[in-house]
Amino acid sequence: MTLVINDDAIIELASESVRLELLPLGATLRRFEVLLPDGTWRNILLGHRDVADYENNVGYLGASVGRFANRIGGARFSLDGTRYIVDANEGVNQLHGGAKGFSTQVWDVAGVGDDWVEFSLESPNGDQGFPGRMQISALFELVEGGAQVTYRATTDAPTVVNLTTHPYFNLDGEDSGDTDFHQLRIPASAYTPNHDDGIPTGEIRDVTDSAADFRLGRVLGPARERALEEGISRSGGYDHNFVIDGEGLRKHCRFTGASGLSLVLRSDAPALQVYTGEHLDGTVPGTSGVPYVRRAGVALEPQGYPDAPNHDNFPSTVLRPGEEYVTTTQWLVG
Repeated sequence: MTLVINDDAIIELASESVRLELLPLGATLRRFEVLLPDGTWRNILLGHRDVADYENNVGYLGASVGRFANRIGGARFSLDGTRYIVDANEGVNQLHGGAKGFSTQVWDVAGVGDDWVEFSLESPNGDQGFPGRMQISALFELVEGGAQVTYRATTDAPTVVNLTTHPYFNLDGEDSGDTDFHQLRIPASAYTPNHDDGIPTGEIRDVTDSAADFRLGRVLGPARERALEEGISRSGGYDHNFVIDGEGLRKHCRFTGASGLSLVLRSDAPALQVYTGEHLDGTVPGTSGVPYVRRAGVALEPQGYPDAPNHDNFPSTVLRPGEEYVTTTQWLVG
């Protein structure tokens, strides 16, 4: 195991088979390199070419997002009889914690080791409209065959929280073009349909016989076409919350490139947001210098349900004083 911190504040963690680059800005995962059988390395994670570009991180590439990952409808919610209005940064809705959410903050480096780094952040009461002063940490670690992150949070007043990493993966390499020939398999028997603006309708719908059924695996190109035919696509692709079967730390998906390289994502979160990178348009140069075309990567985000504070039938995202929010995600390459 090795640890390097360079002049650009890039923190590098390396094992015999995995190399990571992380940034304190946004507690961001910038590169995820894996050793291939032929002895070469491949970066499977989309990221910005210049570290300065993370100050205007288009698409939240690799960032830690919060206080509330995904969307809050109408940028408002009620908690214990009090109505809270939070920062609206996507039309009338809030996305990923607001315009100055956690992805825009420079996190403190709380500790480092040969195979780990821990970032910490204090979010004051009223931050982006959310109640309570929160203490948050993100522990990134190398594990056998990959890496993992564990988020922790506490609060001094009742609030809501939903934290995740926002990595876009391309298993053929971040510079290899679109992901149309990637296969995605998700053990989810249900998903939450959206309105046109991405806010859930409140329904938890069975995926059977629909374009949202990834239980046996689907190639993304044909899957998108079927989603369009069924009228459930968003911006021509997927931006959907899948309800993962089971509980505890378990498989959320297997993502396989045309090259045959696979990524298994495991998490204890109740759901997985899958976003197929429809906003990428060839104007954002990646770490390799190659611009990212539409669907150059797929964002796989374990999380609580979007807009959960406004739906009593969704799992609660409320955090109260004396409690600790803890969630872990693993990325294992095979």
